[in-house]
Amino acid sequence: MKSFLGYERADGSVGIRNYLAVIPSVACANGVVNQIANEVEGAIPITHGYGCGAGPSDLVITSNTLSGIGRNPNVGAVLVIGLGCEVVNVDSLANSIAESGKPVEHLLIQEYGGSQKTMKKGIEIAKKMSGRPSNQARVEVPFDKLVIGLECGGSDAFSGVTANPCVGAVSDWLVERGCTVILSETTEMIGAEHILERRAINEEVRQRIAQIVTRMEQATRDVLGPLAGMVIAPGNIDGGISTIAEKSLGCIRKGGTSPITEVLEYAQAPTKKGLVIMDTPGYDVESVSALSAGGAQLILFTTGRGTPAGSPISPTIKIASNSETYHKMKDDIDINAGTIIDGDKSIAEVRDEIVQFIERVIEGKKTKAELNKQGVFGILKTATSF
Repeated sequence: MKSFLGYERADGSVGIRNYLAVIPSVACANGVVNQIANEVEGAIPITHGYGCGAGPSDLVITSNTLSGIGRNPNVGAVLVIGLGCEVVNVDSLANSIAESGKPVEHLLIQEYGGSQKTMKKGIEIAKKMSGRPSNQARVEVPFDKLVIGLECGGSDAFSGVTANPCVGAVSDWLVERGCTVILSETTEMIGAEHILERRAINEEVRQRIAQIVTRMEQATRDVLGPLAGMVIAPGNIDGGISTIAEKSLGCIRKGGTSPITEVLEYAQAPTKKGLVIMDTPGYDVESVSALSAGGAQLILFTTGRGTPAGSPISPTIKIASNSETYHKMKDDIDINAGTIIDGDKSIAEVRDEIVQFIERVIEGKKTKAELNKQGVFGILKTATSF
């Protein structure tokens, strides 16, 4: 595949979906946002728990993440709903998104006369705005316009030998074709950072890899003390993983073997092609949200134990590491990499299966997470609420 049909945006990016995103600047506006999105075809609510009551660093993260979601190529237009007294400024958020060239409108509940009046006006605006994305035709664009995020959740002892290596092979395939691939979850690089550092394209990138992993490792020690080496979920342990280092060695295999060209902060958009790293936590929801905010049009998500969660705006392809989980959760998982353990397929064959599925998703096929409306959104929080 040298090209695909996508939705071209004013900033040069290309979407594989064409949503109207309804974004609250603060959690207090979630109810209005949900009501508006429920009444407008093609509208996606991006509800969250923040926007106020936090320190400067968390408010910056919240603003950047919401702005990044609005800028994502899969979003064709944006309606921002604010309360009016929150710290995340609605005008600034709307203007930041509008810099991408897409249509943006905003309303304040306190100024417009309360929730019901804002909801009715919001529905009116959203219906007019949704016409722009729905009337836009797909055009042929180069394949290298793709940005794909990599994630794993509910890992087990098979993840590092089936699903993750398959995604790593897909990652290399994508990079060879000029695409951008984002490896996330800094928590799950602890103990394996030396392997990633060797793949840095220069000393600056090597130092950045060391910096983000050291920072995350220190954070786990500060919070968990002597239990820092066990910063994995109970389900991971039940699945046969014993330490974070063991999990990390499997996790980083999703990044294949390509050189690492850049290290990004949480929710930051890549500026380089090839394999890049984004500094996110291992918590799936916050990590996937950051990948979407960074511009990923599509996400490859491996799982051993099974998880239905995806992104509200970035189609999320679920890949099981074992056949038992695949068959138990067939309504939630798209690809079974457990066929490798079963002896039915090779890593190369599952890689090709994933590539073919990616092509169908780009063309409009819905992933299981999309069909089940399992788009879950969360924003990283680093400090206390006030």
